[in-house]
Amino acid sequence: MNFQTGNDDAPALRIIPRDQHAISRKSISKAALRVLYRLNEAGFDAYLVGGAVRDLLLGGHPKDFDVATNATPDEVKKLFRNCRLIGRRFRLAHVVFGPEIIEVATFRGTGEDDTEGDRHIVDGRIVRDNIWGTIEEDAVRRDFRVNALYYDISDFSVRDYVGGMQDVADRVLRLIGDPVTRYREDPVRMLRAARLAAKLEFRIDAPAAAPFEALGPLLTEAAPARLFDESLKMFLGGHGLKSFRMLEQCGLLKFLFPSTARALERGDHALRSLVEQGLANTDARVIEGKSVTPAFLFAVLLWGEVRDHAHAWIAQGMELSEAWARAAAHVVGEQCQRVAIPRRFTFTMEEIWSLQPRFEQIQRKRVFRLLAQPRFRAAFDFLLLRAEESPAMRELGQWWAHAQQLPQDVLAAALPAASGPIGPDAPAAVAVGRPPRKRRRRRKPSGKSGSA
Repeated sequence: MNFQTGNDDAPALRIIPRDQHAISRKSISKAALRVLYRLNEAGFDAYLVGGAVRDLLLGGHPKDFDVATNATPDEVKKLFRNCRLIGRRFRLAHVVFGPEIIEVATFRGTGEDDTEGDRHIVDGRIVRDNIWGTIEEDAVRRDFRVNALYYDISDFSVRDYVGGMQDVADRVLRLIGDPVTRYREDPVRMLRAARLAAKLEFRIDAPAAAPFEALGPLLTEAAPARLFDESLKMFLGGHGLKSFRMLEQCGLLKFLFPSTARALERGDHALRSLVEQGLANTDARVIEGKSVTPAFLFAVLLWGEVRDHAHAWIAQGMELSEAWARAAAHVVGEQCQRVAIPRRFTFTMEEIWSLQPRFEQIQRKRVFRLLAQPRFRAAFDFLLLRAEESPAMRELGQWWAHAQQLPQDVLAAALPAASGPIGPDAPAAVAVGRPPRKRRRRRKPSGKSGSA
């Protein structure tokens, strides 16, 4: 197995002393420091590694801190009572400090001289890899050069074996090794390239981007559960809109969300506006520290084909609720073959979609039933994203926004009791907020009773 860095002159080890880099221990979590110091005091090598080092060098604030060491998982477990061993594909140690987990990985080896190691490769893909090695071997086993930087707790230096420091300075993502080989080993690296480029505002090196079109179909063979996790990292990390655009630019969206790609290829301006605004709103909530749910985001991404299928079946005479249920089941079923969206999220997605046509039914009982729905708020937020579909849809969203601000008795008085305007033009016909005009009572003709 060839793990050259991709350059004719592979860079030699470069050690950057403490006074020549920006990493401070004040920026490293206390839990990670405890793990690093304990390993070091026990006589093991201990390094902060990967994305945390990269982000700290860029002035960022990492959420996760990973540690690399020459201690085996069993040796790590002996040092920490709060440790559990996980993984079959990659054996790892998780050291748990309340809500924070420090992932500790033993240096990976290339395995070229080890026929007894626990490595299993199928069609070029590494499906199990538990061969231990040296830090030099571990560095060339990593995916991108910017992720192969090691912060040494023993002297606070940064060790660079593959040229990662230069890539951080150049703001470029370069793969370690031959791109085709590395993507065949793990096709998800293509998605990671797009996500990191979006998050870091880096460009993807041309040789690293060149195989996307040819090897993109390999993503259809990746574990759907793993692609779900990767989708969450991509879209719920505060840079979802940039990640989405990068996926499109790289030609990878169609392998991850095929129905989304198909719907957007039809040139639907309103749908693109809905998707991009939904992603932008999610990014804003993440940055503000507010809660977000994958269900709403996936409902946004898959809306185009759900809507189109439902409308087509309704046009063929299918009952409205059945058409929407069938459309949702069809699109979700296809998507879950690629990305394993858990049922607790697909159920919410289906509710958000099924409530959309009910916003067009402006009648007293129907309005109050919809307002009482547990998913009303999510469905209403979704309705607001649909404003670009038509002026009537924009007006519908404004109508419901105003209706929610009114006292119940005022709203009830403004609505028709049973038969009323139904459809996107309903808001123009129902003046919410204005009390209904009182009819003048007719004078009874003298000498006659009012009874029928």
